[in-house]
Amino acid sequence: MKIKEWLSRLPLWLYGCMLLPLLAFGLSKQVVSYFSFSDIPRIWTDEAMKDWELPNSNPEYSAQPVSEEFYYNLPERVIYKTYPVYHPDHEPEGYWEWLHELEAEIVLDESKLLTEEDYIKAGELLFDYPIDTLGAVISTKHVRNIDFYTATEMPLTPEGIMPFAQWVVAGKGKVYLGNLSCAMCHTRVMDDGSLLKGAQGNWPGDKAFAFALETDGASERAIQNITSFLFASPFAEGDPHGKLLATGKEAILEAYRAVPEGAFGRQGTSILFPPQAPNLIGVKDRKYLDHGGLGQHRNIEDMMRYISMNQALDFLNFYGDYNPIGLTKERLNSGEPIFFPGTYDRHSDAQLYALAKYIYSLSPPENPNKPSELSESGKIIFAEQGCVTCHTPPLFTNNKLTPTDGFEVPDAHYDKYDIFGISVGTDPGYTMKTRRGTGYYKVPSLLGLWYRGPFLHDASLANLEDLFDPARLKDDYVPTAFKPHDVKTKAVKGHEFGMELNEMDKKALIAYLLTL
Repeated sequence: MKIKEWLSRLPLWLYGCMLLPLLAFGLSKQVVSYFSFSDIPRIWTDEAMKDWELPNSNPEYSAQPVSEEFYYNLPERVIYKTYPVYHPDHEPEGYWEWLHELEAEIVLDESKLLTEEDYIKAGELLFDYPIDTLGAVISTKHVRNIDFYTATEMPLTPEGIMPFAQWVVAGKGKVYLGNLSCAMCHTRVMDDGSLLKGAQGNWPGDKAFAFALETDGASERAIQNITSFLFASPFAEGDPHGKLLATGKEAILEAYRAVPEGAFGRQGTSILFPPQAPNLIGVKDRKYLDHGGLGQHRNIEDMMRYISMNQALDFLNFYGDYNPIGLTKERLNSGEPIFFPGTYDRHSDAQLYALAKYIYSLSPPENPNKPSELSESGKIIFAEQGCVTCHTPPLFTNNKLTPTDGFEVPDAHYDKYDIFGISVGTDPGYTMKTRRGTGYYKVPSLLGLWYRGPFLHDASLANLEDLFDPARLKDDYVPTAFKPHDVKTKAVKGHEFGMELNEMDKKALIAYLLTL
């Protein structure tokens, strides 16, 4: 008899008598399970998906996700045991052959997830688990090629492990390189070689993709098509991605190579306005997800939706009548499988719940930058300069959206969203000319700046010192991190706060920021 049924048959007085000793001596594992985790939320409902995401900056082309029926007809993912990918010079002797002798091992049994600790542990497994083995970014031949590591300046652990992908063993002799895990973009190899999960990652993904396209001998048409799948937004004013595609193969590859570590042209964004890889540590307290605040974050269900959407289901979105991979609505609704990376299966709701629980559990490492007399002076300057208005302690964000230059906030938005109605003047390209664009940027949290970088939403500045350098506002400035592939100099405009401080005050302010 199930615990729920057994409890329901108890007389009320006896239930009360039993409850007191249970509270005194601690609930059993099964009772904890029933009271805490019996109802995993169903997250992809037609009603919930109507207004979860903000509209596009061009509202006529706001995302139309797949239906509840389509979503829940997708098969649930089977989670196999995975194995680390080594640089060829560091791979243990016989490792490759050993992998091919292994049988598949399923490592996640949802029926055994009983406590919060169980869910968090499973969530870490899922955070590292690659959802694609079709070669969405790189494949086996790339990571077994020494030139790949040299060309991309790939960060490695001291053991020579490349932590951004995994070997998936789906059966004896069936060894596939897995791409598109959360960890791919949200793992940082620290200076000492240790891994910081959930941080702004330093996976050189666009350089890796350029290497793959070039060494595979991809044709110009193929490179144009793939780049269109990822980034095209033909409804955007000026159609910047259409112009990029027209420049030809070599220019497109150079655009990929221009994106630095710490940024990544994920689908629906751009390699012309590449988004800084977000820091997930502390994300539980943020109200909006994506640099443009595309996804509202009101509860754990929203985080679960965000994970599912961002693990490639947005390739199935329609934007007006436009679909990134060329689907028609008739084809989408035909019931035939769509074999495109990340869209042919899905995480179960229980898996998404575990993943979200793990992400919520992420905590920062110990900060080596301890408070000092200099940083205490910087703390005063931070307040005097009004930084606390947008970067309000203790979260160091006011959790609001700020409109970009050129975007007129609809009146209805003030009632629906948290808007700080002043633009700080940063480059509007990402939020006005991409599929994920909303017309806004979210006010970022400053927590953990010491382990992050490069900075600003487009990763254009390598160091905090660059942020306060007035030279960056001039057209002859050479950005210290990202700069477009086809320019030599470019002003990094916007967020001009603190630029008039003297050098000592700037030094003190930076010292304070690094303690956060």
